[in-house]
Amino acid sequence: MERRYDFKPTLSQRLFRKKTPCVQSAFFYVYLVAKELAISDVARVFGIRTSAIRYYEQIGILPPPLRRSGQRRYSESVLFRLAVIQRARETGFALDEIRKLFFGFRPGTKPPKRWGELSAQKLKQLEERMERLKTMQALLKRMDNCRCNALDECGKKLLLR
Repeated sequence: MERRYDFKPTLSQRLFRKKTPCVQSAFFYVYLVAKELAISDVARVFGIRTSAIRYYEQIGILPPPLRRSGQRRYSESVLFRLAVIQRARETGFALDEIRKLFFGFRPGTKPPKRWGELSAQKLKQLEERMERLKTMQALLKRMDNCRCNALDECGKKLLLR
């Protein structure tokens, strides 16, 4: 089942939603009312730091924003991009993998194909990591049964195995 991203409403958004019950989330408030968002507004929606947004711009996974009086101003499209970035981060994708999600495919490649390829790679990595963890667990259990009097004795037994 696909989990929907929960946007974090600000105080003014919560007050707006109380007055207009048809609006169900902060996302709709931002989408319907705000045309240009400050970096702090975008950060608040996602519960991230403004420095993370600037870093995402710096590494190229967020497009450079418009500037008004020297301040960054974002359109609602940055919210959509950040929602994808946040979901990818939650599922364990590194920033390089996220960059590949956006830019590592031929233009016109549909999202299911992009997600499918990257997810298959990530699942393989997770399976390998789980095998390593199981091996580590078995080794730790064996070490727990150690009856050696000195570490050199442990080393000797380990070499003989």
